[in-house]
Amino acid sequence: FSLTGKEALTHFPSLGPSTNSAQGKVHVKQCDLLKLSRKQKRLCRREPGLAETLRDAIRLGIMECQYQFRSERWNCSLEGRTSLLKRGFKETAFLYAVSSAALTHSLARACSAGRMERCTCDDSPDLENRKAWQWGVCGDNLKYSTKFLKKFLGQKRIGKDLRAKVDIHNTNVGIKAVKNGLKTTCKCHGVSGSCAVRTCWKQLSPFHEIGRLLKLRYDDAVKVFTTTNDAVGHSELAGPQRHSHSHKHPASPRSTDLVYVEDSPSFCRPSKYSLGTAGRTCSREGNCDSMCCGRGYNTQSRLVTFSCHCQVQWCCYVECQQCMQEEVVYSCKQ
Repeated sequence: FSLTGKEALTHFPSLGPSTNSAQGKVHVKQCDLLKLSRKQKRLCRREPGLAETLRDAIRLGIMECQYQFRSERWNCSLEGRTSLLKRGFKETAFLYAVSSAALTHSLARACSAGRMERCTCDDSPDLENRKAWQWGVCGDNLKYSTKFLKKFLGQKRIGKDLRAKVDIHNTNVGIKAVKNGLKTTCKCHGVSGSCAVRTCWKQLSPFHEIGRLLKLRYDDAVKVFTTTNDAVGHSELAGPQRHSHSHKHPASPRSTDLVYVEDSPSFCRPSKYSLGTAGRTCSREGNCDSMCCGRGYNTQSRLVTFSCHCQVQWCCYVECQQCMQEEVVYSCKQ
């Protein structure tokens, strides 16, 4: 399961008021519309609410990816996504990580929102969940979502080839990023704000924070290869060598590192991986030189209309004037 871009463009029929039988048929149809493996479709059909959650996760992951790369040569566009996922670039690593993070996040939120039939609020034994439910607070169920996700992705069958190991590693980086953002939030109840009764629940970080963390991991991604571990008798991922006494030893990537196996293309010109950067808007003081790949950029002036001189009128509305100002736009040359 990863962001190909095709799923986000699929329109699902609305559930609307109908019988359970009809809703069940719609749910199955939603599962069939998604680009899933046979096993994943089978799991989807057995989990009412999952198809809608998968669609939300795909949209969430794509939007966050495009936001994080809005100023880069590769802007996470949908064009070329399928070809890119077949390679071992840094960009591929980010796509796997943000896909798994979005799905983990969406599943946990769907459980606490009551959109999934087989899970509900977080059931950590250290939290007063019955009181939390009574007060209308429901913890995000990360425990269920990570357990289900590993089953959904079939991670028990770890491939022996390098790409399979890399993809699974990056998928787990995304899951771990969501886990690291899980916080315990508490609320006090009592006379004059005293903490006579305290209700606590688990709450996920906003997905923007997770996306920003994964972008930092992308910036520091590690190029890896496989090496044989004589102690356990199987191959492992290894990165740049490090010095230990007088010998050099390959360094295993950390569990939080995004990893890749081949250098990325420049993304300057159109290819099967992207549309290139021609015509992209840029910031003259910021990224025009890099984004335009030395081709230069065009400068264009345009008039922009916006609301101005707003005043609150009695009793209940705001009255504004329409102002215009000149705006300069820079875009990469062909």
